[in-house]
Amino acid sequence: MKKFTKLALVSSLAISANAMAMQAMDDASLGATTGQDGLSIGIGISKIEIEKLFIHDNDGLGGTKDATTGIAPNAAAIVIKGNGTGVTATKGIVIGANYDNGPAGEAGFYLLPTRNLADLVIDSDKGAGGGNTAYINIAAQVSGLDINIGEIGVTGSGTNTPATNIRRGGDDANYNAILSGLSVKTGKMTANIQLGAAPQGAMIKLNTTMVGGLEIKNLGILDNSTKTGTGDGTVGNRKAGEIFVESIKVADAGTKDLTLNQSISVIGEEDTSKGYVRIISTSGAHDNYVKGIHLGSKTAASIGDVEVQGMQTYFSPSAGVYTPGAIITIRGH
Repeated sequence: MKKFTKLALVSSLAISANAMAMQAMDDASLGATTGQDGLSIGIGISKIEIEKLFIHDNDGLGGTKDATTGIAPNAAAIVIKGNGTGVTATKGIVIGANYDNGPAGEAGFYLLPTRNLADLVIDSDKGAGGGNTAYINIAAQVSGLDINIGEIGVTGSGTNTPATNIRRGGDDANYNAILSGLSVKTGKMTANIQLGAAPQGAMIKLNTTMVGGLEIKNLGILDNSTKTGTGDGTVGNRKAGEIFVESIKVADAGTKDLTLNQSISVIGEEDTSKGYVRIISTSGAHDNYVKGIHLGSKTAASIGDVEVQGMQTYFSPSAGVYTPGAIITIRGH
């Protein structure tokens, strides 16, 4: 679930609840509203659509890259594209503001008061003590998001055509779907970003409560190994098998809201390590409610709901020591 919260945060730099609300305030305007110098930016883009998204693995699984192109013959890609349904019929990713009413019917409950997707307050500071302690502090407030993702699959990577465009794409004749799609709804969030010395201890600090929790809907996991023929569902043309989940809700144990307490750091090269991104999460125990699990296809009868109460993960900073939370490391190879 943590991956989706990070997707929402990154997306917030490009999307807004009101396209007419884009504004950039100078020092004088900011001083009038906050009482201090600095720079304030309101990001106002009402929606973003992405036709297709490719993540290319240029050497595949243990392949050898071509000395000229840097691409192996078995290069492949993860692709997100339209799934033929709803807002993602022809678009791989559609992100907009969460316009849902609040628990008591309050309009705009999940939006910032400015109706921007994100409001940023930027300050620079020389830091405390001697040495290189200067840094930039970016305080971000983010409206709730409505994220819709189409079909996710794997395909053979295409080749570049630099004479006409920068697109590479994939091989439509060598494609297998993995997920049929999903949608994610988030509540309002805040984050603090420090560039430079980062005295807060990490580049990005999430320390907030997502009002209304996190919900993932219409998640379908596909098994293309069972598909036969054209896969259109007619006699002799069996569709790919699917595990379909109507809804997954995540909240703090015993509540409806979700606490985000995470530190995100970019670790540089040292000795044999080439660097990586480290995410430390200490958000506490969570409740999970999975509604409507369908086995075989989304139209199959549901086997019921699954509820997990008070799930807590731990990590070990040293042998025999268990600290509540999780550490996630992301690196290339």
